Amino acid sequence: MDFTSAYSRDNLSFLLEGFGLTLWLALLAIIFSFVLGCVLGIIRYAKVPVLSPIVGLFVELVRNLPLLLLIFFARFGLPELGVSLPPFWAAITALTLFEAAMIAEIVRSGLNSVDKGWVEAARSSGLSYGQTLQQIILPIGLRRMVPPIVSQFISLLKDTSLTVVITLGEMMHHANIVMGQNSRIVFPILLLVAFMYFIVNYVLSLFARRLEARQT
Repeated sequence: MDFTSAYSRDNLSFLLEGFGLTLWLALLAIIFSFVLGCVLGIIRYAKVPVLSPIVGLFVELVRNLPLLLLIFFARFGLPELGVSLPPFWAAITALTLFEAAMIAEIVRSGLNSVDKGWVEAARSSGLSYGQTLQQIILPIGLRRMVPPIVSQFISLLKDTSLTVVITLGEMMHHANIVMGQNSRIVFPILLLVAFMYFIVNYVLSLFARRLEARQT
């Protein structure tokens, strides 16, 4: 093992460049999947005619497929349908769809956890279903959803490493390039990559625990 060569300025700079792309990829996927997941979850909860069964089918289909398959499909399958995406946006598409399906279930469960008494009291006071959803159900349900949603985002950050299979220049891709130059630095590089993932995910997990503690 050669820690000195592994942690040279050039290698560290190259890995940090890949780590920056990893964080950017995760951030965009988190934003897109959260918005889409909330919409899908609300539609399923509200039992919107026609839409709810379609959304339910989509959610169950995506949740039961490997994320790696979705990444391959977004990068190599969509061009067969006339939609060609560069690696970065193929990864965003796959991660967004996969995580949105997970978040949709979290949202639906969170909304279902709201005491029916609150709903009945709101309706009896003259609020419409839409007003009840907006003013009562969503505020209460969203507070309960925060810890599991943050946990899902932690999983998303780790899942970005799967995009290495489509040669996206994120951290694992850069790590593979560095390790390919010298077999004596494989362990130090993997150790550094593991540490970088750990730090970010640990901070997020502490945030999730604090939010969960506030709910109790």
